[in-house]
This record gives sequence, C-alpha cells and structure tokens, in this order.
Amino acid sequence: MDQNILFRNNVNITGKGTKAMIFASGFGCDQNMWRLVAPFFEEHFRVILFDYVGSGKSDYNAYSPSKYKNLHGYAQDVLDICAALELKEAIFVGHSVGSMIGMLASIQEPERFERLIMIGPSPCYLNDHPDYFGGFEKEDLEALIDMMEMNYIGWANYLSQIIMKNAERPELSQELEDSFCSTDPTVARQFAIATFFSDNREDLQKVTVPSLILQCSDDTIAPVEVGRYMHHILSESTYYLMDATGHCPHMSHPKETIRLMGDYLATTYEEYISNG
Repeated sequence: MDQNILFRNNVNITGKGTKAMIFASGFGCDQNMWRLVAPFFEEHFRVILFDYVGSGKSDYNAYSPSKYKNLHGYAQDVLDICAALELKEAIFVGHSVGSMIGMLASIQEPERFERLIMIGPSPCYLNDHPDYFGGFEKEDLEALIDMMEMNYIGWANYLSQIIMKNAERPELSQELEDSFCSTDPTVARQFAIATFFSDNREDLQKVTVPSLILQCSDDTIAPVEVGRYMHHILSESTYYLMDATGHCPHMSHPKETIRLMGDYLATTYEEYISNG
C-alpha cells in the first residue's frame, strides 16, 4: 500500500463491507460534503473518501499546474488511489465534475470499476448550438473566471448560491461558500477552467461500465437536458430525475439521494444493501 498516495489525497476508509465504494466530490469541495450520505453505506461497503490535490486536507505541495491543467490529472489520482488500495470492481460515486473524473478513470482502467454513480454530471457546460444545451454561453463562463481573479470572495458568494439554490436554507450555500474560500484561489481558478471548459462528450461513447445518472429537477449547473443527453449516449445507464432542486442533492436532499442510490445498488448487490 502506497502511503504517499493516501497522504497526498487524504484518503480515509471506513465501513464493514468488502466491496469498495469511492466517493468523489465536485468542484471546490472536499470529502466532508459526503457526511450526510456516505455513512449510510458503511454497514455494507468499504467506504473510501478522498480530497483532490489542492482541496481539503490534501497535500498542497503535490499540486502541479501542468498535471492538473485538465481533468485527466485528477482521473490519474483516482487510479493511483485504486492501485494503492488494490481495488477492483469498485463502485464509484461522483458529484458534478467528480462524475467526469471517475468516468475518465473508468475508460482508462475499466477493471477497477463495476458501477459509476453520477450525481449532477455534465460532459460539457458550454452550449453547442443547435444540437447541445450545456447551460452556459462561453462569455458567461469567461466572466465567471475573470470574477475569480478580480473578486474571489464575491465570486465564491455568487457561485455558491447559483449552485446550491434552496434559498430558504442559506446555511447550505454558506457551507459551499466557505469550502470555496478554504481553497487556494490560484488552484481553484485552474480547476474551474479545467472543469467548465472541458468537453467530454466524445468520451461518453468509450464508457463500458454501467452507470446511474441522478439528475436534479432544477439545476442551473447541469440542466435536465444534459442528464437526458448523457442517458441517451451512455449505453448501460439508468436515469432518475430527482425531486431535489439545486446542484448538490447529497447536501440538500440526502435522504432522496440515499434512497435512489440504494434502490439502484439493490438490483445488483442484494446481499449488501437493504432499504427495509
């Protein structure tokens, strides 16, 4: 077991089961964001949490602008963690860009993964008229990146509310804002560029691992059209449109997130999971 990799990504392992379940956060978030969902699966799975380099309690000294200029650098870290823990046929749970990172990892080493669970995924955030609606025009995203450079605190406040929605529960967007602000602005900006300007639509056709897509019903970051597009392209995918609103249902609507994940897993892992 490579302790350097486990330290680099602040890997934490809990749970009583043998089947591995890896949780990957979205942009600007750390593993703590899974605290309302991951513990539910500890009874039946080996739950693995980690932080991206540059986020949470990862080793910031391991950050390399050249490595992390695109999502493949983050996907390699996931594969490094799998290798260090000798994982095969794991269940990968990704939120937002974490879904794409896991997907890229699964394309490279499919034997490491048995299922992909994607929460609010998007292969491309940019609109590509007239055939694809990603939710954003290029100038909108460029303005967002510029705002990060000019007023990082203001950017964090603005984007956290756009992402989280659920305005009647301001503590949710506040937690997300705090998470953004705890990340080095230079690292966050480069991760934002890698996230929001990526286009992984062609990669969807390379995926061989069965997947679950959990799509929120009112999500500015990953509109309903995006989830349906992914479901159409991914050959072995299951699609659920959630009652949850916003882009972070594992935080705002954890019970529904757990139930849908449990229902999906129960079809394959009856010996592991029970919602009774």
